[in-house]
Amino acid sequence: MVAEVQPGLMTNDSRCGINFSEGRWPLVFIYSVVFTLALVAHLLTLGPIIQQVRSHNILGVYLLNLSLSDLLYTLTVPLWIHYYYNNHTWHMGRHVCHIAGFIYYSNTYISIFMLCFISLDRCLAVSFPLWAKAFRKPRYGWYISAFVILGVMGVHLPVALVNSNNNTLVNGSSEMKDCYDSYPLSTLVAKFNYIRITFGFLVPLALLIFCNFQVFKGVRKSSSIQDKSKRKVKLLSIWVIVIFAFCFAPYHIILFLRTIMSSLHPGSCDFDRHVHHLFSFSLAMSSLNSVADPFLYVFSSNCVREDLTEISRSFCAHLGHRWPPHSSSKLSIRQLSTRVVTSWTALDKI
Repeated sequence: MVAEVQPGLMTNDSRCGINFSEGRWPLVFIYSVVFTLALVAHLLTLGPIIQQVRSHNILGVYLLNLSLSDLLYTLTVPLWIHYYYNNHTWHMGRHVCHIAGFIYYSNTYISIFMLCFISLDRCLAVSFPLWAKAFRKPRYGWYISAFVILGVMGVHLPVALVNSNNNTLVNGSSEMKDCYDSYPLSTLVAKFNYIRITFGFLVPLALLIFCNFQVFKGVRKSSSIQDKSKRKVKLLSIWVIVIFAFCFAPYHIILFLRTIMSSLHPGSCDFDRHVHHLFSFSLAMSSLNSVADPFLYVFSSNCVREDLTEISRSFCAHLGHRWPPHSSSKLSIRQLSTRVVTSWTALDKI
């Protein structure tokens, strides 16, 4: 005898009756762009970041850990492209799914916390330069980075283990209907969502707003900082805020609404069906932080933008393209790295 299902309620096997084939191409496109741009950007900036670490710059320590986390996630993006192309069906085995999902969610919150500590470091450097000098040492950067990475992974590991028992296999094979998707949300996942929304987004957001407000106020009042340096510091702060607002906020807002509705109406699929495509799109947009992070600080310097322009001109000149007469100069990647390090060192002294 088949059990009756109340209106608006569906079993997890049905995945709320959502048509996952709709909207798959925009998702495939976004993740493809993320993979291409993020991989190139991180490979180009990893060298200068390592040079910053060698010069005992605490900003370089934060950037290196952020870059490695982003790069690790970027290498898993092709798996997600394949997943969305196949209408949210996972073909690569249960264990690969859990590893890829664990890396994705860990990277999201590692990025959030690293951006917060970078903003806090800038805030201390601008507001309390003499007092903060004793604490802005590379070893403290390594301690904080290790605390963030191990803390985030430690929190997500139990969730990954629980999630491993909730995936639905297709015909007993390694093919799964979903990977880190939950339609409707389970009670356990909903409880965990409240924790990560509060401590993984709202608290860091409040800290970020406070720190950058202090940075803007300190830079505006300072008479010892040159206008060009002020512009760099402001641009850095603005970019951090943009990443939070554009990459992380939409996903967490919709996740919060889904969690509330799941708590008020356990097992209901109505709200999930209405916001599924928007939620998937916000999840894809959150991955764009891997593209934005490498450019966050490098392109806050005018000379870096000019140097990259010269590199592109020189490269195209070798391919036989004609450029205007004033672009005949050529710049090597090594020279670019040196200028990037010089720009970052100057920024770190502020």
